[in-house]
Amino acid sequence: MAADLWTSVVSLAGVALGGGLTALAQRATQRSAERTEERRQTAATTESRRAEQIEVLKEFDTGALAAERAASRRPDPWGDDEDGWITQTGPVMTALWTASGNVTLLCDEALREPVRTYGHALNAAVWRDIGDVEVNEHLEEAKTAFMNAARASLAGA
Repeated sequence: MAADLWTSVVSLAGVALGGGLTALAQRATQRSAERTEERRQTAATTESRRAEQIEVLKEFDTGALAAERAASRRPDPWGDDEDGWITQTGPVMTALWTASGNVTLLCDEALREPVRTYGHALNAAVWRDIGDVEVNEHLEEAKTAFMNAARASLAGA
């Protein structure tokens, strides 16, 4: 009878040990799956934010090019709304400032100053607060600083 009792106890201990090990293995597998899912979600969020940043940077660049074209097309001498230039340029500048706000809001802090500086340079070029300096010459430094900062921001994202 003692042998039967020991056999039952050892058998029960084996079942308990096997159940415990199975529970530990399942818990470890669950933790690993949770960590994998967290990493996947973090990567998806990062990629989504990067795509959003690229989009607002492209929007700002498009607005900047439109403002540059407006500055180059500005009638000289300045007068009434010749050929609807003012009527066409107002929305271009509004779109530029909206896009610059989006860049400031959604992109790296390092882009804030280059976007502001480039926007002000474009504004001065459009409204001819640049004297006799050519539009491209006036914009070159601010445009280069913005492009370099944008490239660096996207490389680090």
